[in-house]
Amino acid sequence: MLKNYIKIAWKVLQRRKFFTFISLFGISLTLAVLMVLTAFVDHLVSPNYPETNRGRSLYITYASMTTANGNGSWNGGSGFHFLDKYVSTLKTPQKIAMASLEPRVVDAFYGNNRLKLNLKTTDADFWEVMEFDFKEGKAFNQQQLEAGEKVAVINEKTRKGYFGNRTDVIGETIEISLEKYRIIGVVRGVPITRIFAYADIYVPYTTSTTLMRDKNLIGSFGGILLAKDVGEFREIQAEFDAMIPKVVLPDEWKNFETAAEPYLQNFLRIFGNTRDFAVSPFYLFLGLFAFLFMALPAINLININVSRIMERSSEIGVRKAFGADSATLVYQFIVENLIITLLGGLIGILLAVIAIYYLNNSGLIADLDLALNLKVLFVSLIVCIFFGLMSGVLPAFRMSKMNVVAALKVGEG
Repeated sequence: MLKNYIKIAWKVLQRRKFFTFISLFGISLTLAVLMVLTAFVDHLVSPNYPETNRGRSLYITYASMTTANGNGSWNGGSGFHFLDKYVSTLKTPQKIAMASLEPRVVDAFYGNNRLKLNLKTTDADFWEVMEFDFKEGKAFNQQQLEAGEKVAVINEKTRKGYFGNRTDVIGETIEISLEKYRIIGVVRGVPITRIFAYADIYVPYTTSTTLMRDKNLIGSFGGILLAKDVGEFREIQAEFDAMIPKVVLPDEWKNFETAAEPYLQNFLRIFGNTRDFAVSPFYLFLGLFAFLFMALPAINLININVSRIMERSSEIGVRKAFGADSATLVYQFIVENLIITLLGGLIGILLAVIAIYYLNNSGLIADLDLALNLKVLFVSLIVCIFFGLMSGVLPAFRMSKMNVVAALKVGEG
């Protein structure tokens, strides 16, 4: 039976080529755009290179205080002093990593040339929490951190920009803002969309004398608390919250606020510029957007399907005259519409693959790594099925209610 429906659907597609083009174009373009957007959202919030441990990490990226008289406030990232003196004392996390939130733009000099780089300062545990792909060498360790060694890990783009096509730069020096650093590692680049991990060059925080003297609770640093699994989040957050009252505030400040939270919640806090940006409305917004985005082409497809059904009225009349019931006809037309929609979905996947390939290689975002992974393909399949049902049920129901004699007369006309 299904084989016959596929044959009929193919014949229907060949009957009116212009309508077929409009149908497939609307389906494929809509799904391609949704797949690319889904891939980008997945790129932003899911565990990806090198933050593959996002799912079991809590992020500390903001802090705020108000003055004792309530007339002033101070908001920003976490201060290095707060993370180093207080957060580092927590016992429940497996690892506690620290790094500057926004890379600092620095100049790297080679000969008469200057290369602008984004520099991030980190601790040694940063390399334990992150899972970078090292092309050469390795990361700096705790001993090198404590000794204040001027060592650096660079990405492949920096290696190419500074050393040309050389691939053996371990032990070489790179001059940054008149300071020389010994290169000990080269990693695959990270897109700027992964704020906590992105940089061109990474150095130990102990190489910054200004940072080591900074005693502010609010600054430009962030922390990651790595748990064994999500089940430990509550215990870690409880210890973190119990630590906050122990923080010693300057005399003119009070009400120190901060939080250790999962990545998506932390991302939405930054994106929404508010402390109360919730995760659930984010997914609701995405779902509503996807529904409205599909609604317009679906309405167009409903009209096209109604026209197709009117063209096939004589077929419907004959089948009813020979005993086909309404349920059988509805089932047939819905299956046909799903087949057409899935065909459009395959074209949409092809278009999405081409678009993603172009975006990844366009250089618009360096090291961008969008992908149609299983999650994105699953969402696309659900969208295809939903699209097919939404645009096929109403015309099929209308067709099933046609009178046999009226259907035959319409077909004759």
